[in-house]
Amino acid sequence: MECNLKSKVAVVTGAAGDIGRAICQRLSDNGARIAALDINLLAAEKLMMSIDSLEAFHVDISDSASVKKSLEMVIQRFEGIDILINNAGVNSLDHRVSIDNFSIKEWNRIINIDLDGMFLMSKASSRHILKQGSGRIINISSVLGLAAMRLQSPFTAAKAGMIHLTRSMALELGPKGILTNSIAPGSVLGEGTKKLFYGDDGHFKEHTKQFLSHVPLARPGTPLEIAEVVLFLASAHSSFINGQILAVDGGWTSGFMH
Repeated sequence: MECNLKSKVAVVTGAAGDIGRAICQRLSDNGARIAALDINLLAAEKLMMSIDSLEAFHVDISDSASVKKSLEMVIQRFEGIDILINNAGVNSLDHRVSIDNFSIKEWNRIINIDLDGMFLMSKASSRHILKQGSGRIINISSVLGLAAMRLQSPFTAAKAGMIHLTRSMALELGPKGILTNSIAPGSVLGEGTKKLFYGDDGHFKEHTKQFLSHVPLARPGTPLEIAEVVLFLASAHSSFINGQILAVDGGWTSGFMH
């Protein structure tokens, strides 16, 4: 897809991850200037080697002071924000247990980043986007926010919260010119899912065939497939789409196949 995002400033959190990198590349390909935010600044800075219109900034999205500082740096450099992509998020790789045994520390870690981080970034960024007169906020949630999965209670709770917060933001910010939508990816092939399912030494490799049997397309998605939907929602082509949750999951949430 080709869209005209010339002169638009896009803030992308979790920019150094698989999906984040693809988002940064596709938005840049279509003319946007990119503020790549990540807690791993060195990893984000590597993107500057391949994306000319990108600059990297450190942020801990779970910390309001860090969010404030990073956005001040973005505004100083770019003089505005038009698009916010709330992409940063975490899940547990090894701590997969039922709620009666789930660690409070791990619960707080995931909620603080996945849900609180989205709130803090959206609260701070929306004030700057409003000064531009219009803009976009795109929240990367998960199909687990639409259909729960066992042994991941904080992740499913956080992603469900992101989805409903997206709707609330759409109601509040839509009349002011900011369109807010969410993308709910299914399983996406990346470093994290390789460690779980798709790598030779994945923790749950033996369950991969069964897992994919619930996906009509019988494969994981790719970061680029998520990035293309972000590009659409960031563009003028989505001018009457607000408060929607778009599952990009190969049909996973359509229902059981058997």
